[in-house]
Amino acid sequence: MSDKHVSQKTKSQAKRPAPGPEGIDAVTLVGGLIARAKRAQKIVDRYDQAGTDLLVAAAGWAIMEPSRNRALAELAVAATGLGNVADKIEKNHRKTLGLLRDLKGAKSVGIIAEHEESGIIEIARPVGVVAAITPSTNPGATPANKIINALKGRNAIILAPSPKGWTTCAKLLEFVHAEFDKLGAPRDLVQLLPAPVTKATTQELMRQADLVVATGSQANIRAAYASGTPAFGVGAGNVASIVDRSADLARAARQIAKSKTFDNATSCSSENSLVLHDQIHDAMLDALSQNGGVHLNTAERESLQAVFFPQGKLSPELIAKDAPTIAAKAGLEGERFRSARFLMVSEDGFGPTHPFSGEKLAPVLAIYRAKDFAEAVGIVERIYAYQGAGHSVGLHTRDEVQATELGLRLAVSRVIVNQAHCVATGGSFDNGLPFSLSMGCGTWGRNSFSDNMNYRHYLNITRISRVIPERVPETADIFRDYFRRIGAPSGKPRSGAA
Repeated sequence: MSDKHVSQKTKSQAKRPAPGPEGIDAVTLVGGLIARAKRAQKIVDRYDQAGTDLLVAAAGWAIMEPSRNRALAELAVAATGLGNVADKIEKNHRKTLGLLRDLKGAKSVGIIAEHEESGIIEIARPVGVVAAITPSTNPGATPANKIINALKGRNAIILAPSPKGWTTCAKLLEFVHAEFDKLGAPRDLVQLLPAPVTKATTQELMRQADLVVATGSQANIRAAYASGTPAFGVGAGNVASIVDRSADLARAARQIAKSKTFDNATSCSSENSLVLHDQIHDAMLDALSQNGGVHLNTAERESLQAVFFPQGKLSPELIAKDAPTIAAKAGLEGERFRSARFLMVSEDGFGPTHPFSGEKLAPVLAIYRAKDFAEAVGIVERIYAYQGAGHSVGLHTRDEVQATELGLRLAVSRVIVNQAHCVATGGSFDNGLPFSLSMGCGTWGRNSFSDNMNYRHYLNITRISRVIPERVPETADIFRDYFRRIGAPSGKPRSGAA
């Protein structure tokens, strides 16, 4: 369904001002929500695994039921102006289905593991009340993902969406609560900050909650980590992909085009730069052109840069717009632009003076040229030194050794090999990564974790430790290699424990 077919009813819903409390300070407002959430969480704290999994299924069906999915996708595009309806429908369905697959059979209540050798028993416990910060780019799929993961751990959750995403989140909660009613589950398990969502209420929610899970702008991520509450926040995207001379070019071009154009590149996992081996540079550009890419000449590139990066900063008006819209804004005319799926610009620099080297959140690709694989890796390092460190890198190759080289050298948490990057990074049915819309970037990206955010991040684990037979090593065994290197000590090392 194209965006121009979004119903007038949906548009009016998107524009309708939501009711908000007046004259209530942020501390009192948030305190009331937290109190209700805690009461609801105490109820589900007594749920067994079967009852918990019914909650998870209820929240999943709230977004996956086809008519609701479509309503949420239409409302998201109408309210935010970002992405397109058809791809949001696919994203809502695929990401939620994949998450439910990951959670099916996973233990999150009571004893979840027993380790006979170590004498350790692990017991899953709720974290309590989760504050979920969610972005306008995915106002349906990301909140749903966080809700489902939180419920899997028997937690309550309160959403703090971007202002543009509020109406979509509110509609999602309406659907979730309708499903909860069928189970007799407390509605206050899933709540939403009232509109208008402000910086003050969001920060107060983060302060009063038991855990913060934040996805969105780096300002929000920094605020989450500075809130004084334990937090998981994700780093900035700016994915680069290397296309090696050994790659299947036709396959790589199809995958890159799919990834770069999906939902008008709203994903932080969409490629922003391609580094092409010199030997296949021209052939790969031809393959990309056959998949809807348009390579701009120098004058066209300058026209695009002027409107895409006014005063050197990314234009919010062009984020997540389709390629023809962006081209028209830049004054680029002709059939090649009217039918373009994505735009390509040649680049050879890095940093603020070369803005195409950064994240673009639109179907625009920077193209770099490398004489060999080693230079390609160096180019990616320079891109990530500017923006995107810790996230992910793509690789198209027939040489599997190259993937290991990237994993050992680059500051990335994921190496995505021969796949459509934005589809694969957040989990796919044909790879082993957990389904998620929030990718940790490790300390490289100033994050506290480097996993795909999943239900384990929403759990406390209590460990029972029992006595086991002693395992006391010989001191000489522990230091054997060290002493071989530096020489044996003058005295005889003590054996066993002190």
